[in-house]
Amino acid sequence: MAGDVDCELVTFGPRPGLVRESGGLRVRTLRPRTYLYGHPAYPVTPSLLMALAGAHVIHTHHMRSAPSRLAALVARARRQRTVVTDHGLTGGDWAGLLPRLFDRFLLVSAYSARELGAPPRRTRVIYGGADPHRYAPDPAVSRDGVLFVGRLTPHKGVDRLIEALPPGGHLSVVGTSGHDPALPERDYPLLLRQLAEGRDVRFLGPAPDDSLPDLYRRAAVLALPSVERTCYGREVRVSELLGLVVLEAMASGTPVVASRLGGLAEVVQHGVTGFLVEPGNVAELRERLDQLLRDPALAARLGRDARELVLDRFTWRACAERCLAAYADLLRPGGRRPGRAGRQDVTGDRA
Repeated sequence: MAGDVDCELVTFGPRPGLVRESGGLRVRTLRPRTYLYGHPAYPVTPSLLMALAGAHVIHTHHMRSAPSRLAALVARARRQRTVVTDHGLTGGDWAGLLPRLFDRFLLVSAYSARELGAPPRRTRVIYGGADPHRYAPDPAVSRDGVLFVGRLTPHKGVDRLIEALPPGGHLSVVGTSGHDPALPERDYPLLLRQLAEGRDVRFLGPAPDDSLPDLYRRAAVLALPSVERTCYGREVRVSELLGLVVLEAMASGTPVVASRLGGLAEVVQHGVTGFLVEPGNVAELRERLDQLLRDPALAARLGRDARELVLDRFTWRACAERCLAAYADLLRPGGRRPGRAGRQDVTGDRA
């Protein structure tokens, strides 16, 4: 959206400064005085107050994070407009007061809106996106195998995926481990390697950003087998608010097999852009993977339709336009609080 409005991203890190990107976006990094609870989502610095001065719309990420809470209070005092996009951070909401401080909730899926309990009259679904130029199919590249991209943590269901790998198929696992400090989850990567013994599975570790497009376009199918109950018996209350890796794969012309949970069912159209399976159902997951691996014509058709859907609804440009429309609605004369069209500030730990 930086090409349309004066836009600044406020973030946090050890080296403060201001950088202007080639597209016009300003990135302002603030050095925190401390982190509440030692958590990266709770940076505290008084310099945030100055960074927000003059903004007409303040768009925060993670409603319950410390910067969002402070921004909401300051904006209310200054009569600035506020919107929020939440990504699942837990915590209190000041006995219901915190949500009332935001003019709009711009959320990544209808599922996310339900989980957050966002007020329907103030909520818009903006989804997320993929860059269709960066993530694009290459007709000269042959496709083969199953790809997983994500964190190696139990709720992602990679253990089920390894068990579901069809005979003769191979699996490439891209992602980082070490997300679970306590046992037994801490040993999840070890469990995955044990399950992979005797199967054609490669653990590629974290992939550099510039290698991801090629991984997507070389895969016959992307699998995202997230679960509601992990292999350790733990319930997962909130899983996959959206699933950006699904959009990146679809933009690459790669069909998707994903669990029917969270926001995934709002993105993957069953039988059109891929298949949805019941979470944790190894037999159904194996059947759908095998179907796509054995039928390249079907996989190609689903992949083409998947890319068309991304081009139609799920580019970052489309996401930006949904945000800009919400801002314009807030700044329209006659709104609940007076405001002026102008600079938008986006605060949070991601954009």
